[in-house]
Amino acid sequence: MAKVEFLGPIGRASIEVDIQNLSELKNYFKEDKELQEWLGICAVAINDTLVCEADVPVSSHDKISLLPPVCGG
Repeated sequence: MAKVEFLGPIGRASIEVDIQNLSELKNYFKEDKELQEWLGICAVAINDTLVCEADVPVSSHDKISLLPPVCGG
């Protein structure tokens, strides 16, 4: 299973999911309204590489990171 980590202010523990691509991850969280809002504004990385396409394949040993926007200087 792929590991999903929620960084920064999302404030959730990492979980493992059985998905084939990022579209399935969004569907996995469809009932979670708070997380749906985060998914709309977060950058996503697979194995520390930013990705933009939802159809990017995900394998069982991948690490998916949800990276919320931050303020800083």
